[in-house]
Amino acid sequence: MLLPRSIPVANVPEYGTLSVAQFVFALLLELCHHVGLHDQAIRSGDWARAQAFSFWKTPLIELTGKVMGIVGLGRIGRRVGELAHAFDMGVLAHDQVRSVQPTYQPFTWVELDELFARADVISLHCPLTPQTAGLVNQQRLRLVKPGAFLINAARGPLIVEQDLAEALNEGRLAGAAVDVVSREPIRPDNPLLAARNCLITPHIAWATLEARRRLLDATVSNLASFLNGRPTNVVN
Repeated sequence: MLLPRSIPVANVPEYGTLSVAQFVFALLLELCHHVGLHDQAIRSGDWARAQAFSFWKTPLIELTGKVMGIVGLGRIGRRVGELAHAFDMGVLAHDQVRSVQPTYQPFTWVELDELFARADVISLHCPLTPQTAGLVNQQRLRLVKPGAFLINAARGPLIVEQDLAEALNEGRLAGAAVDVVSREPIRPDNPLLAARNCLITPHIAWATLEARRRLLDATVSNLASFLNGRPTNVVN
């Protein structure tokens, strides 16, 4: 049903799915291998001084056999699950609406607390609502494995940032990577800026050239469809 003034509202539902899911794994692989850190170490002479054919500054982590926990199995969450499966990871998922189950295995629907307790990687892909705001908090962070990673490429307020910073600094999880924060641009007093092993990127998961082209093409298509009397992607 349209609004009282009969103004159709259209959106672009899928332009960033592939890019955001890819970026989630860029963040995850950086947490596993610290590629940038090792590049810097080489340029500062650490490898030459080591006098060995190979050296590493952090533990290096293989994803095969690990468990990916996905909070929100919409379009992006499903794509993240497919990529996790390609890395031979098991997949746990939580969503208020349990739609068609993916065909790959292992895959299991679980409740939120069980997901936080069992997953080696927790990736957030749910919308921000009054029910999901602050879902990553001190209570849930007490459930996670010490070696677990948390990734947020959804919305910043899903996380109580002070609670996450404390958990990272206390070693209660191994690392986090966030592409979004509670207030953007990030404020100088955001506690994640000083947290241990926390990657922060400036809300760029969606911003590949290909995704932006899809966004503009679909927007033009929405306008053309409206002008032709056949509105598409109408959400009201």
